[in-house]
Amino acid sequence: MTVKDADIARALMPVLGADHATVAERLHGEPGGVHCARLAGGERVWVVSRYDDVRTLLADPRLALNKKASLAGYEGFGLPPALEANLLNLDGGDHARLRRLVASAFTARRVEGLRERIQAQVDAFVDALAAEGQDADTEAETEADVDADADADVTDLVAAYAAPVPIAVVCDLLGVPGEQGVTLRGYTQVLLAPGEYGPSDLAATMRGIIGLLSGLLAAKRDDPADDLLSAMIAARDGEDRLSEDELLSLAFLILFAGYENSVHVISAAVARLLTDPAAAAAVRAEPNPHTPGMAALTEEILRRDQPGTTAIRRPTEDVALGDGVVIPAGDTVLLSVSSANRDPKATATATASANATPGHVTFGHGVHYCLGAPLARLEVSIALWTLLTRLPDLALAVPSEDLVWRSSHRQRSLAALPVTVGKALPPAAHSA
Repeated sequence: MTVKDADIARALMPVLGADHATVAERLHGEPGGVHCARLAGGERVWVVSRYDDVRTLLADPRLALNKKASLAGYEGFGLPPALEANLLNLDGGDHARLRRLVASAFTARRVEGLRERIQAQVDAFVDALAAEGQDADTEAETEADVDADADADVTDLVAAYAAPVPIAVVCDLLGVPGEQGVTLRGYTQVLLAPGEYGPSDLAATMRGIIGLLSGLLAAKRDDPADDLLSAMIAARDGEDRLSEDELLSLAFLILFAGYENSVHVISAAVARLLTDPAAAAAVRAEPNPHTPGMAALTEEILRRDQPGTTAIRRPTEDVALGDGVVIPAGDTVLLSVSSANRDPKATATATASANATPGHVTFGHGVHYCLGAPLARLEVSIALWTLLTRLPDLALAVPSEDLVWRSSHRQRSLAALPVTVGKALPPAAHSA
């Protein structure tokens, strides 16, 4: 029987539908750090929360990715068959083959080559933020209405910065031209909040994405460039190469997964940093975004502010955990990444210190470790350091307790991040 995502959500939202710290406290208090729930149809779902267990199970070949459970009913829709041939849906030899081909194209050298372009894009978005704030201030000065004056300089940082920065970066990585990048951003905005759209809108969005990516792949095949799509088309392992469906599904995965997760971690990190002066000061104290100190701060941000809450697996045989808990073969298992990251074993200190060296599992562990982790680290580091150093007066426009979060058993993210921007300092020299 296929366990639908919607059924899991109904059973587990009372446990998982809160902030990461609260969820971790609840789960760590369960016997063995494991919570077991029954769905309406009688199926069992297990939530594993301790760092050692989560890290071990992420790398355990007995736990399959359970693609049908992860796709069926996800936020009211599933992926079309053409997009299923990707790294998140494969195990064993099939996964190893696909990862080997993708890794030959998605290299550390390619990511490092994006450093200066990411910095230029981020600086441009900061300039636009400051200009928008100044325009709003000027407009407010001409308004007689006091309420208009109070609200005029408030900017939603999710819409104005956290969302456009990652889509610009991933489009640059893939080699998506400017106008098509704007179109893709519109599509991804729909997928970021599927609950706000009807089935026909979601279906039209998926058709649009497939059509756009298919056209891009055809164009890159005829006229290759120095980008990831062209490199994946050219990738070879002996006589083996990526099929059309594999290229399409991998392009979608890189586009959406790389975009969505970065949006949420940047916005959540900014929200926390703006309520933690010491942590914000630590970021601003770094001379550029590529220092060892900034690298450590970025790791702590990724540990604390990761958007994903769980990774879904299905054991192919009974799996015993350290405290005598046995998870039967065929049951659904949710590995609580957010709770594992808050286990004292996951960090150098039990309390969250900006200077801690965490052993987080934000990017997974084992053969399914995220191929895009180096790009995510680079992007988050540049985006946060540049924002805080160039906008010294950046502040929340509402009390932190009034921020609206979207919470599910899969993810926790900000619906919006209202801020006041202030004036921007000029771009700094960004030496390595």
